[in-house]
Amino acid sequence: MSDTPLHYRTITELAAMLRAGETTPTSLTEYLLARVEKLNGPLTAFNLVTADRAMAEAEAAEALLKSGHDLGPLHGIPYAVKDLYDIVGLPTTAGSRTVEMTPKTEESEVTKRLAAAGMVVLGKTITVEFAKGIVGINNIQGTPHNPWAETHHVPGGSSAGTAVAVASGMAPMGLGSDTGGSVRVPAGLSGTVGLKSTVGRVSRFGIFPLSWTFDSVGPLTRSVEDAALVHQILQGEDPRDDATMGVRPDDVLRNLKAGAKGLRIGIPQHAYFDEVDAEVDKAVRAAAEVLRDLGATVENVAYPEAAEVSAMAIVINGVEAAVIHEDRLENQVAEMDPVVGPRMLSERDFLATDYVKQMNVLKALRESQMETLRDVDVVLSPATRIPALPVSTVDVSFDTYLAYAGRYMANTNIGNRLGLCGLTLPCGFTSNGLPIGLLLNGKPFQEATVLRAGYAYEQATDWSTTRPNLDWAS
Repeated sequence: MSDTPLHYRTITELAAMLRAGETTPTSLTEYLLARVEKLNGPLTAFNLVTADRAMAEAEAAEALLKSGHDLGPLHGIPYAVKDLYDIVGLPTTAGSRTVEMTPKTEESEVTKRLAAAGMVVLGKTITVEFAKGIVGINNIQGTPHNPWAETHHVPGGSSAGTAVAVASGMAPMGLGSDTGGSVRVPAGLSGTVGLKSTVGRVSRFGIFPLSWTFDSVGPLTRSVEDAALVHQILQGEDPRDDATMGVRPDDVLRNLKAGAKGLRIGIPQHAYFDEVDAEVDKAVRAAAEVLRDLGATVENVAYPEAAEVSAMAIVINGVEAAVIHEDRLENQVAEMDPVVGPRMLSERDFLATDYVKQMNVLKALRESQMETLRDVDVVLSPATRIPALPVSTVDVSFDTYLAYAGRYMANTNIGNRLGLCGLTLPCGFTSNGLPIGLLLNGKPFQEATVLRAGYAYEQATDWSTTRPNLDWAS
């Protein structure tokens, strides 16, 4: 740990340093704010840095620790917030210029819980406008720069700024949201860890919505253990989000380090590996062998439900987004991002009968998959079928953008539609030095299982400890 720069330490490491007196919440926050000031220009991760507020929160966290009041492993740790989460006193732009900049008077449940755990907000990070995009393009506030390439490569979205902030050492953790892969895709392309929780596991109150059927919450971190620590705090019922009611919290830390032995891992033979980049395919299959060597049972499996939803046109989230943005699409579409507005307009034309039919189909597929996956604990696949590409390659035209977006979200979107939880973590690099992400999907509300599998793999490899060379950005 001593050879790792402070800005690349994990939450677990930083927590140990705080309690050993090797750093303090104020000195750590001041250090990270200086790194944000240094790197945010070239990387465009934050659209709002709340330096004065962060230092005040750090001072309060430090005073509590000095008085003997330890709030737990997140106490005094700074983090970044995707600009969909409401925080009292700050505006929520959702990556758009069509949203009022009025400071919020009510806190999102997620940031409220993290504040109660003693965490410190560094600022808000850039999202694709209204979280409607998997590539990470934002033509209004700027497209965050994937730190693994000097030329401007896509970071993945919609939690683009959060991924860049964590990958570049500006924050040890950042909040994201995931409707079709918006935590797991940027995690995969940026070499970080991303956890998508099951809808109903974590409250979405106070988060700008995209689709009430598919929206979910998750952190991006530098380690699987860090993701588990954050998830442990976030989960729980909230009457302001009906989906959470009746869902009891699960202790994901209890068996986190139990190892891979006994886990049943399935590799689907269709849908997930279609048109996969050769280097991505090789790295992911090598990861499967690591888990096999660790004692897991790894077998090819048929997963027809995944293939079926993969072939379905987007109807549900398109219709729900059109309802949420009805007035905006009528009056302000010209002010919207050109990779977002036209797409929302086209999806507004879906019929109500198409929506109801697809809801019924998904309900049936979610039920039938439980029998398909009866003997499978974790479904293993690539997080994205292709690595990060230059922005100049992807954002050429609307049609080109949509084609690449389809390839980036093809695998993660399956999990959203089928109600799964999922974890992305690093499993290798391309010959050009770009990260490759491993996707571990679990059955609904089985976050503890995917975290256990991910932790076992992470501990057996060193991919998560590799950091980008940012000399060009300094």
